[in-house]
Amino acid sequence: MSCRRFFSIPVLLVILVMGFVYYVTLFVFIDDWVGLQSSAGKLNALLFSLLASLCLFSLSICVLVDPGRVPASYAPDVEDSGWSNSNVTETRKCDKCFAYKPLRTHHCRVCRRCVLKMDHHCLWINNCVGYANYKAFFILVFYATVASIYSTVLLVCCAFKNGDSYAGNVPLKTFIVSCGIFMIGLSITLGTLLCWHIYLITHNMTTIEHYDSKRASWLARKSGQSYRHQFDVGFYKNLTSVLGPNMIKWLCPTFTRNPEDGISFSASRDS
Repeated sequence: MSCRRFFSIPVLLVILVMGFVYYVTLFVFIDDWVGLQSSAGKLNALLFSLLASLCLFSLSICVLVDPGRVPASYAPDVEDSGWSNSNVTETRKCDKCFAYKPLRTHHCRVCRRCVLKMDHHCLWINNCVGYANYKAFFILVFYATVASIYSTVLLVCCAFKNGDSYAGNVPLKTFIVSCGIFMIGLSITLGTLLCWHIYLITHNMTTIEHYDSKRASWLARKSGQSYRHQFDVGFYKNLTSVLGPNMIKWLCPTFTRNPEDGISFSASRDS
């Protein structure tokens, strides 16, 4: 873990946005709607504070946890049919690290090393998203999406109740409208990202693999065949490979151990 990753402008900007959304939701939207001292106000403040805490906790894990390093002792199994061809062996050797890399491992130019089951390098967490922190990244996007939609709903409730009073106060009206535009934009952006990663998880793909599979899919269609990603082992198994076998812990951002170790993976029988 490296706390120095927090000292990055994009990461600090994310924390600043979290703080801003938390402040205006509690002390503007909820307070102006039902009042923070009311039972409804306290309940909404408690729920939103819980979501904000989970977002911050998930972000910390994404930033601090190493996404997955290739063991120094790693070497391909020469008896494995997947490594039987010398040309294949060469393609699985990183030309920058000069070491063998397992399947689904890619070299990150920013981190300057190979990352297990690399999805992408994320500027907003100043870290790669890979085998060990992909679940935390997904849960962060999930909680952030729920929180932004929740905040938007509270803003709308507040605006409907106090619409007449805002009409005579131009600065406050401008602030509320600006917040509305910002929250709707944030909700759409995060919601789109969440849907994208739900698609990837249910197909057991990484972002890199999705773009790499486009050519394979095109060639399969051209030859009249159906294409299926080689690591797609079925909807439920795909989910548990990322979120873990225990459904109770699915929404917990901490890493869940599973049979896949980041080096070897179950493959589809059709591949």
